[in-house]
This record gives sequence, structure tokens and C-alpha cells, in this order.
Amino acid sequence: MEQYIIKGGNPLVGEVEIGGAKNAALAILAAAIMTNETVHIENLPDVNDVNVMLEAISGIGAMVQRIDRHTVKINGGTIRDFNIEYDYIKKIRASYYLLGALLGKYRRAEVALPGGCNIGSRPIDQHLKGFRALGADVDIEHGKIVAEAENLRGTHLYFDVVSVGATINVMMAAAMADGLTIMENVAKEPHVVDVANFLNSMGANIRGAGTDVIRIRGVKTLHKSEYSIIPDQIEAGTFMFAAAATKGDVTVMNVIPKHLDATISKLIDMGCEVEEFDDAVRVVSKGRLRSTQVKTLPYPGYPTDMQPQIGVALALAKGTSTITESIFENRFKYLDELARMGAVIKVEGNSATIEGVERFSGARVSAPDLRAGAALCIAGLAADGITIVDDIVYIQRGYERFEEKLRSLGGIIEKVSSEKEIQKFKLKVG
Repeated sequence: MEQYIIKGGNPLVGEVEIGGAKNAALAILAAAIMTNETVHIENLPDVNDVNVMLEAISGIGAMVQRIDRHTVKINGGTIRDFNIEYDYIKKIRASYYLLGALLGKYRRAEVALPGGCNIGSRPIDQHLKGFRALGADVDIEHGKIVAEAENLRGTHLYFDVVSVGATINVMMAAAMADGLTIMENVAKEPHVVDVANFLNSMGANIRGAGTDVIRIRGVKTLHKSEYSIIPDQIEAGTFMFAAAATKGDVTVMNVIPKHLDATISKLIDMGCEVEEFDDAVRVVSKGRLRSTQVKTLPYPGYPTDMQPQIGVALALAKGTSTITESIFENRFKYLDELARMGAVIKVEGNSATIEGVERFSGARVSAPDLRAGAALCIAGLAADGITIVDDIVYIQRGYERFEEKLRSLGGIIEKVSSEKEIQKFKLKVG
């Protein structure tokens, strides 16, 4: 089992290139099978989740040609199978996007009920509500969602809760339905907008993505396209908080600063200097951070995927901070691990009260999920002594060349897979 071993105490300094957005990529790859022509996708992050999604698409008969680490060609014209097996869903929850894509194009889809990161229940009732509103029969049989329709018809749909997954999934199906679909109370995240832009590049007629109401005029067929995925705002934010926690000076390159507004706002609240450029953001952290309050909310609010990263930084800030998690109920698991490093935290329900400490001390900790794993690495980089992070398979699901990028900024971190390698690292770093 691979682990990260980290020697803390070095401020992170320099520039780091941010990759394509994982959450946009997974949905765009699903949408790519909705045409019989070849789609060319660039700025694809080379992470485990994306590679599993490409396997799932290939597994149902689509042509998948990896041009290089960040570029792929997909042709859905050869699909013969509408059944997405549990093996794929178990590894990545986002393979449920193939439900909307297959239903839209073929009027039939079978997808195993989803698994994924262990951060709390993520019901799919809003997805099913949307498919049924479009005229599909949807049943759950033998652990699978089976959706089929003779015809999909445009509809007026109001989501009960704001859901990124449901917004994207229903948008894909509606793109090839007859007539006009109006979706209200939709998610506004940048990756929702990116998927809509991608579908439009293939000939879909989608308006209003990024606002409260999305209007979709269904089309009969979609065509080939060349498309580049937006930068990953969560990867960018992770490195920005790594700069804050280690008293560093980091410029994240290849970003859309507007997507980082909520993150930038909190960093400024905490006393960091933040400088914005056209496609880069610089974060400088001098002296001790200040405490603040944060509540996770749907975009444009503070993202739940950035909650563990700010939690680590606040655990080092002067004074008392509170975090309210309003999206996922299991998102505080990492705080038990952080307490092993000396953090002082009290959790009650969906709220955590954090008393900042001067410093962390290195410890052996375990990554409970993707974003928490990255946050614990940040804690290790800021700590005195050696930190070992177990279960890094979670981190590799969503961060490309994570340890390499941290090393390029001066972080002392290595991937190891045996006790012998751990001892060798300890001897090397003294």
C-alpha cells in the first residue's frame, strides 16, 4: 500500500501549473459518447478517476484513443451495450453521468447504483425525478438503475435541492429530448457551465448554465467537436491553502481567478496577501494566520471540496474559528486525524470549533477521502518532524503528480510503499 512521507517545516515557494478540472472532465467524457462522430478533448487531468471513466466508456464499446496524458479522442458510434457495471461505479461515483448520456442518445441505460468517496450520502433521487419528468420509465432492479423511454419530451422541472450531479445528468438527457426543457433551482458550479459549453460545441442548444434557470431546446443529433476542459479550481485552492499553512509564497498558474472568488475571500480574511492576474493567482502568507468563520455552500459560495484544506489552515490560526458543513455530513472525519498532530477541535453535528495552535507535530495519519487526504498532506508540510499519510489512493483519484508539484515548490515529500523506504527517507532527511 502506497503512502506519502513528509518532512514538514519548509515554506512552499514558487509557481505551480494547475491541470484540467476532474469534475468537469468526468461529465464531459460521458457526454462525448452522445455523438457518432469523433470528439477530441484536451486538458484532461491524468488522474485515476478519469482513467476509470475512460475504461467504463471503452467497456460499453465506444472507441477511446489516448493521444497523450492530457488528450483523448472518443467516438460513441460503436456503442452496443447500455449497461455500466458495478465495478466502475464502485470506483467512481461519477460514472452515473453515463445514465443521462445513454438515455439521451439511445433512450436506454442501465447503471449500477453508485459508490465513491466516503463523505456522506449523496442521494440520486433528483436525477431520477428529472429523467421521469422527461418521460423515461426509471426502476431500480438488482442494484441497478434501469431507465428507458420511447420518447423523451421537454419539460418544466424544479429541483428540490441544488445538485450538481442531477443538473448535469438531466441536462445531458434533455439535450436530445423533443422540445424545450426548463430546469430551475439548478447548480451553478463552473463545471456545470463547462459541460453545457461542451454540449453546445457538439450542436446542443443550452442557455443559462451558471444562472438559476437553464433552458434546453432538444436537438436530434450531436456532431464532432474539439474542446479544452477548464482548469481545476479545487486543485488550485489546495495549493493556495498549502501556501497559507506553510507561510509560503505560491503562484497558481493556468486558472480562472473568478472561479476562486470564495477561496480568495477567505484567504484574505485570514491575513494572506492575494494578487490576481489574468490566468494566475499569487498567495503570500507572512506571520500567523487569523481565525475566521466559514460555511460551505453551493457555488458561488465556499466549496465543500475546499473545506478540509481551510480546516488545516484554521487549526494553525490565532484564535477560535468555526466551520459549518452544509453539504456532506461525513466531511469532518479528517479532524480526528488532525487532532493526532496536535490540533484542538470540537465537533458538534455539522459544526466544528477550532482553537488554533502554534504548530502541528508530525504523526501517522490516514486519508479518509480525496480532499481530506490532500489537506492532511498540507498539515504534514506545515508540521514539525515527519508525517506519514496512509490510504493515498484517495488522493491519486483527483490530483495529478501531487507529490511532484509539492516538491517543485520546496516541499519534502515522497511516495513510499514499504517500511524500508520509510527508514531510508528518514535517514536521508535527518
